[in-house]
Formats: sequence, C-alpha cells, structure tokens
Amino acid sequence: MLDRRDKALRKLRKEIRSGIYSYLILSMLKKEDMHGYFIRKRLEEIDLAPSEGALYDILKSLQKLGLIEGFWVMEKRPRKFYRLTDLGRDVLKELELEVKKILRALRGESDER
Repeated sequence: MLDRRDKALRKLRKEIRSGIYSYLILSMLKKEDMHGYFIRKRLEEIDLAPSEGALYDILKSLQKLGLIEGFWVMEKRPRKFYRLTDLGRDVLKELELEVKKILRALRGESDER
C-alpha cells in the first residue's frame, strides 16, 4: 500500500504532466508534422513520455478541440501523421504566454516586464 507521500506525489505528478503533454505535443507539431510513434519517441528523449494509450487519448482530445488534424501518409506502410491547425497555432501562442508566466513565477520574478 502506498504511503501518503507516494500517493500525493503520484496524484500531483499526474496533474502537472497531463497539461504539459498537450502543450509539448502542440509545440512539437508547430515545428513539423509527426506521426504518433515519433511524438512518443521525442517525449521519451526528454523523459516525459506518457503511456502509448494515454498519448493517443491526448491526440484524440486535441483533434476534438480542433487544435490538430490527422492525415494519412503512404510510406512503406500507411502512417497517421498529425499537424497543427490554424486554431492550434493561435491557442499555442496563448499557451506559450501562460507557460512564460508560470516559469517567471517559479523563478520568483515579477510579472511586470
């Protein structure tokens, strides 16, 4: 059985990461179109990969919001790629401002810059 500390850490890590995953995926798709496996590998490189099932749930959620769109590319085998929509670019700009504000707060800096 988990002690209170471990239980609290698991819950809070999950909460922090759930929003971060969406932000990171949008940021990655700003630079280039990617398929799900490549997105997961990029997230693994920074030690922040969600489970495969969770990743595809996030991608579906971002699609439902109209922030990304999926399309098929015929390579050796068909692969579903994702790209940022115009709405996704607009929302990402706002999220980037929010992340900057959060980082300033974490560093103890004033928002008056």
